[in-house]
Amino acid sequence: MNMNEKQTILIVDDSKFNRDILKEILGETYHYLEAENGNQAIQLVGDNLGIDLILLDIHMPQMDGFEVLEMMNKSQCINETPVIMISSEESVTMMRKAYEMGITDYITRPFDTVIVKKRVQNTLDLYVNQKRLINVVVDQVYEKAENNNIMIRILSNVLGSRNSESSEHILHIRTATELMLRKLIKISDTYHLTEADIALITTASSLHDIGKIHIPEEILNKPGKLSDEEFKIMKTHSELGASIIRDMRFPQNHPLVHTAWEICRWHHERWDGGGYPDGLKGEEIPISAQVVSIVDVYDALTSERCYKKAFDHDTAMNMILDGQCGQFNPILLKCLRELRTEPSIFKNA
Repeated sequence: MNMNEKQTILIVDDSKFNRDILKEILGETYHYLEAENGNQAIQLVGDNLGIDLILLDIHMPQMDGFEVLEMMNKSQCINETPVIMISSEESVTMMRKAYEMGITDYITRPFDTVIVKKRVQNTLDLYVNQKRLINVVVDQVYEKAENNNIMIRILSNVLGSRNSESSEHILHIRTATELMLRKLIKISDTYHLTEADIALITTASSLHDIGKIHIPEEILNKPGKLSDEEFKIMKTHSELGASIIRDMRFPQNHPLVHTAWEICRWHHERWDGGGYPDGLKGEEIPISAQVVSIVDVYDALTSERCYKKAFDHDTAMNMILDGQCGQFNPILLKCLRELRTEPSIFKNA
């Protein structure tokens, strides 16, 4: 807020005399709006006039102060606009009810000039500082997210420049991983995933194919089918990726580092043990690697490569669901079935 800009106080009281007294006590420091009943107050709040504080009487015609608080709680604007209750009521029960409904302070009549001025100023200062802190945190979170996106795009282009896979592949995997995880927590509580877990796995998924930087380009970009020996070399990218993560000078117990290592090493494992490099089965495979595995297969099928044309969405879905691409966790297959009606979201996010 501009330091020269007056803060706006809405005074809600059916008595003009009481409203005038409050304005006289508080002086010309503030800009005032007035309402003589709760209905008018709710209308002014709904008009989003930049109200910084509400001074609210309890006993009024049409809609009393508690009904105003109830409406403000329903619309959640009580969380953004502080309310000081003004009343001649000194009942502890009445005060407790008001505080339980979200007021910031309670001032009784007859007014003490110093108390009114101090409580109003303290409340406004508190909320100004709170908004400033919220804005700082929001800006930092936004900046961090933007930086992450930039780094992931750089990584995508670096890896994409070495092989025939589109540089968009990493971005597809990242977004499809998040979609699958969010669908997973909706249909099952098996894995107890938190928002932090989803963010962690989604970020780490970007590194799933990092081991391919050590695979010879003539194998990565071979236009035809790989020989048995070439395929054997290609399969080492999962172990090579895990080794890259392990050899970095990061604490290996850091959640992001550990999750990235799991995904790199095990995103080609299969539910029935038919994958590589370790032949893990079922829940031996971390859920992070399981999710990346299935979305990696989907994106590989629906993307054009130097050695194949792209399959359409429905064909790719059927191939995965029919077990033509190996066996996957039944819960994840259920997620996929529910996402199959959202091809534009799943594919292009």
